[in-house]
Amino acid sequence: MRQMLQDTINLLLSAQADQVCAAEYGVNDPDRTNRRNGYRHRDLDTRVGTVDIAVPKLRQGSYYPDWLLEHRTRVESALTSAVATAYLKGVSTRRMDDLVKSLGITGMSKSQVSTMATDLDQMVEDFRTRPLDAGPYLYVFADALTITVREGARVVTCSVLLATGINAEGFRQILGMQIATAESTSSWTGFFRDLKARGLTAVGLITSDAHCGISHAIGDVFPDASWQRCRTHYAKNLSDIRAPVGVEVGAHDVSLHC
Repeated sequence: MRQMLQDTINLLLSAQADQVCAAEYGVNDPDRTNRRNGYRHRDLDTRVGTVDIAVPKLRQGSYYPDWLLEHRTRVESALTSAVATAYLKGVSTRRMDDLVKSLGITGMSKSQVSTMATDLDQMVEDFRTRPLDAGPYLYVFADALTITVREGARVVTCSVLLATGINAEGFRQILGMQIATAESTSSWTGFFRDLKARGLTAVGLITSDAHCGISHAIGDVFPDASWQRCRTHYAKNLSDIRAPVGVEVGAHDVSLHC
């Protein structure tokens, strides 16, 4: 998210600088009114970390992105939401155009908006399909979220399969995300096979809930990995037990119920 947020901000800065110059960067255009002259780098603190923004410099006059530097909180929220939406639903020119207008940037041409949408789409695709070569990821956590989405004229329920891992430096990373029609053995198997094809090997321990679909998929795709039940899910299962009034639930009954 931090890398895509940084790249998206720099895309917008470059596009607006081209607008000020009345021509795209590196293009010989008789209508050009100014030229680019390198960048000045500045750190921008956000909720996802510090990003390096490259503010274009001009040969004549100066370019000041007031929409970013004076309204950074609102801009950060809008950009983060846009990047997350692009990751989940894909990138479209209309979504990028709505984002540009919400930031108060006016006069952006349709071709510039289309180019930015294409670039952001490529960023998202590169992240989703990137090789998992920062491992080995000895510890992997898998879980699923149930969400409602709109498909055409219907609202349906889907499962978002997520996997995070601890890399060689001890930091947690998002390894992959996939939307499935249901949380089943086949969906988890396909998800794990995709992770394995991207380089997820030498997994020592996988932590998840006790869903039978995920446990079968782990045994099929990562037969050498150990499995551990998530203690948070286990505690929630215990708290969800409801005994009839006047009936005491013993330890043996609890273990069978879980």
